Order: sequence, then structure tokens, then C-alpha cells
Amino acid sequence: MAEYPQQLIRELVLRDGTPITIRPIRPDDADIEQAFVRGLSEESRYNRFMTTIDELPPKKLAFFTEVDYQRHLALIATIVRDGQEQEIGVARYVASETAGECEFAVTVADEWQGKGLASLLMRELMEAARDRGFKTIDGLVFATNQRMLDLARKLGFEVETILGEGDTVRVLRSL
Repeated sequence: MAEYPQQLIRELVLRDGTPITIRPIRPDDADIEQAFVRGLSEESRYNRFMTTIDELPPKKLAFFTEVDYQRHLALIATIVRDGQEQEIGVARYVASETAGECEFAVTVADEWQGKGLASLLMRELMEAARDRGFKTIDGLVFATNQRMLDLARKLGFEVETILGEGDTVRVLRSL
């Protein structure tokens, strides 16, 4: 595994004044990643995983936390609550089979939605992907997930319908 990319750690402030840290995920974040997923509403989990789950199975949890920081990167947003670090959002990319392309996903804890966090995470993720040589970033979004589609458009993504897939659309952006 590559060295932990310290240069990607950011101390930022949300629109409401809440201080947060955005940083690359580490293997020892498995517990806070699992707690984050468990704490999502059923709708948020479904929008993220495109299936119904209550928690991440062990192999998926390992995949999400044991990243190589080049072809697969996850940036988590954390706060300190009651003296403990708590994950409140995550954005990740995974390299596609096509050279120069990566696929993204972003999820924000329900109580933190509408505060600008997804936008911050995506901007940091896109910058990191660009710095690692990716030329385009894309993702699949449910056609009914208006908040995500609005965010994608705000960030300059094109929205494409996928023939034969009426319930999902592809969002795509050059880096």
C-alpha cells in the first residue's frame, strides 16, 4: 500500500460554522466507517449502494477502508463529538477499466445534508483525482435523486440518460 497522503488532510468549516476535517480514509477507520453506514437512513443507504443494506459486509468494509490512495481513494469528513472522531461524510473514487477515468460516490450523513459538505468533499476528491492523472470522473445516480443531480450540475457534471436504464442516469465531468 502507498504511503498515507498527509497532504490531502484539510481543516475546513461548513456554512453553519462547524469545523470539520477532510482526510483520506485509513484501514483503522473500519469502525467509524461502519458506524457511519449504520447511521444513514434507509433512503440514504439505498441511494448510495443502490440496494438495501443495514451495514457493510466484512469484505466490502475492508475494500472501503484499505485503499491504495492512487487507483482508489476515499476522503472522509469527520467531526469530534464527545471526544470521539465521527465520520459525517465520504467521497471516493475508484479507477475505471478505461485509462484516465474513475468512478465516484459521495454520501453525507442525514443530519449533515444541506450544509455544503457534499460539495466540499467532491471538490477535494476531484482535485485529488486530477492530481493523480485522471481525466474524467463519472458516477451513476438514481434519476429520482434530485439533490445529487442538482449537486452534480452545480459542480459542472453533464447528466446522460443510459439507454435501457430508466431509473439511473450517468453524471460525467472532465477533470
